Amino acid sequence: MKTLILKVALKEEEDGRWSASILALAGCSSWGYSKQEALDNIKDAAEIYIEDMIDASEELPTPSGTLEIIEGPAVAVSL
Repeated sequence: MKTLILKVALKEEEDGRWSASILALAGCSSWGYSKQEALDNIKDAAEIYIEDMIDASEELPTPSGTLEIIEGPAVAVSL
């Protein structure tokens, strides 16, 4: 089993909700009423997104080969 660690962009909206997106997965975004709910939702969205990529035989995001320190939130998606 492989695990991808994906950086998440989080933003608190004016109405108090949190939006979340993963830049490495174009168009993969979600939201929640709390930061944790947004992170849980984006993880679910990323898992479905990646399953669809695998089914379509698309290339998955790959590590850059260099050590990257991720500042801020990230999600781990198991394949």
